[in-house]
Amino acid sequence: MADKTSQKKLGKSDGAREDRLKAALKANLARRKAQAKARAAAEAKPDQNEE
Repeated sequence: MADKTSQKKLGKSDGAREDRLKAALKANLARRKAQAKARAAAEAKPDQNEE
């Protein structure tokens, strides 16, 4: 059975949509990595208020 989203059948708009989705996914991944890094740094640093 043929794949409905094969590269041969994709039009201009479908290709643009795929590019937008790829860019959004990449931005989301970068944002999540930055959040995880910030959380890890916050946990590693001792709190000044807990003395």
